Amino acid sequence: MKESLRKIAIERMQILINNAVANSKLNPELSERQANLARKISTRHKIRMPYFMKMVFCKKCKSFICPGLNSTIRMGRSQTKSIRITCHFCGHTYRKLLAQ
Repeated sequence: MKESLRKIAIERMQILINNAVANSKLNPELSERQANLARKISTRHKIRMPYFMKMVFCKKCKSFICPGLNSTIRMGRSQTKSIRITCHFCGHTYRKLLAQ
């Protein structure tokens, strides 16, 4: 019983995140609501979000960020290959290292 509920919750979170990314240009309020619902599902059922779901949330203010609309993405210029993501809501900048 518990495993089936967990599977349904993960599927629902994936659907909500995919819809939030798709609706981010046309309806930003709806996409923010969908992303928040996905996060509530993960906390209610004590499920860790996979990496591809986590990367659409700001690490500081926890708001939904979509590249180009409410965040800026830059390539790092140093020897270590990285991406710098800046949230337009809180101004926080964080790096994601790329595998070489």
